Amino acid sequence: MSNEEEARIIEKAKAGDKEAIRQLVDEYAPVIFRFSYNICRHQDRAEHATQETFLSILKKLHQFDNRSKFSTWLYTIVSNHCLMLARSEKTRRHMSLDDDENSVPEIAVEHWENDPEASVERADLKAHLDDAIDKLAPEYKVIFVLRDIEGLSTEEVSNITNLSVPAVNTRLHRARAFLRSELTPIFKEHDHE
Repeated sequence: MSNEEEARIIEKAKAGDKEAIRQLVDEYAPVIFRFSYNICRHQDRAEHATQETFLSILKKLHQFDNRSKFSTWLYTIVSNHCLMLARSEKTRRHMSLDDDENSVPEIAVEHWENDPEASVERADLKAHLDDAIDKLAPEYKVIFVLRDIEGLSTEEVSNITNLSVPAVNTRLHRARAFLRSELTPIFKEHDHE
C-alpha cells in the first residue's frame, strides 16, 4: 500500500472505521507475527505478542502522529511487548553480553542462497543459527532481529528501541560477535566433512 493510501486508512481507523482497522491488521499482521516469532522463538508466544500488539495499536492509534513511519511505530510497540514477555519468563536463561567485548572479528551475518544440493546442510546450519539466536538476551535479540533479519537501518532501530545510535551499534556488535562465537565451531565442523 502506498504512503498516501496508508495515511488515509490510518485516519479512517482513528475515526473508528472497522474496515480500515481490518485493512491495517491484514497488512501488518504477517510482519508483526514474523518479527514476534524471531524474537520469541515460539509460536504461542509470538501469537500472544502479536495479539497484544494489535490491542495496543487499537488503544493507542489516536497517538500516532505521522512523524515517523507507521511501521516504525508498530515495531516499537511489538518490541516492547516482546521484551516484556521475555522478562516475564524468569525460568529462561540468556547469555549476558555486557561483560566482555568478545574478540571475534567483525563479519556480516549473511543469508544463505538457494542451492538445492545444499538444502539439508542449510537446514542444519539454520537450526544452529536459530539455537544461537535463542540464547541471546532479549535486548540483544531485538536489536539483531530488527537490524539483520528485518533489514532496518541503525537509525530506525534507534528510534524503535529508544536507544542512541552508538548503543544500538554496541549491542549489535556484541550480538553478532556472540553468534559468530557460537557458530564458528559448527562451520569448522562442516568444513571438515
